[in-house]
Amino acid sequence: MQSTARRVRVSASTSNLGPGFDLVGLALDRFLEVELRANSNARETALVLGEGCEEWPAGNQNLLVQAFSKAARARNIDPTVFELSVRSEIPVGRGMGSSGAARVAAVLLADSLLELPASRNELLEECIALEGHPDNATPALFGGLTLSFLDRGRAQVIEENVHESLGFALAWPDAQLETEQARRSLPQSVDFADALENPRRLAFLLEGLRSGDPRLIQLGSHDRLHERYRLPLIRGGREALESAREAGAHAAVISGSGSGMFAICRLGDQERIAAAMVRGFESAGARAIGEKCHIVRDGPRVITLG
Repeated sequence: MQSTARRVRVSASTSNLGPGFDLVGLALDRFLEVELRANSNARETALVLGEGCEEWPAGNQNLLVQAFSKAARARNIDPTVFELSVRSEIPVGRGMGSSGAARVAAVLLADSLLELPASRNELLEECIALEGHPDNATPALFGGLTLSFLDRGRAQVIEENVHESLGFALAWPDAQLETEQARRSLPQSVDFADALENPRRLAFLLEGLRSGDPRLIQLGSHDRLHERYRLPLIRGGREALESAREAGAHAAVISGSGSGMFAICRLGDQERIAAAMVRGFESAGARAIGEKCHIVRDGPRVITLG
């Protein structure tokens, strides 16, 4: 086992993109950075929370610590002899893959301690097992636009192209929405017509993202499985989506399970669309932040530190 310190940067991600529920994910350029070093205390895994981690739980309640401990022990490594130092640009509970990024970072760091690392698909299967669903873990590990699911425990992944003419924007309110709360809002069953509509729309969305065709993206972004149930949980969410569309976004959807919103637009319009979503949130009395973002096309790599 190597003993040198190391660092990894893992991207944020948005998932679903409307009709791609629990399937589609897109890596975005907000980052979680984690450094792994020897822990002089050596009684429990130490956690040092830095900039952007104000909403993170401390110590063993933190899912980064939990994921690293599980991944290390699976490799016969004692996790208590290490310290994790964290900085994050990914807000928690806003549907931007903060938990997926943390688990990917934990698995990559633990695996980097071995002489013979696991394959990318093996790492993905481990990350998905920790995360419980694949749509954030896959783009966080692979980069780009991905479609993924588990088939008899094996990760199945398609990496899709995204046209260079497209831009992206995010906006999120002060209030978090926990993934479990968002999932509890979903019905146990849906109408057959709704189940049939989503794959139709998804085919158009993927072709629109590949070709950059605004009409296909607009047609393909409509969801019938989850957004209608989650929007009432997000103050200002409906107004934010409407504002983005009125401002010229090709598509505007809930980012992941919320509470953030994600828009696809023409490259160069990102800041304007982000500002429109913020105004939508504020019109309903919710304070919000909006930013342009870009696709991250490559997956993370662990860097050893001297």
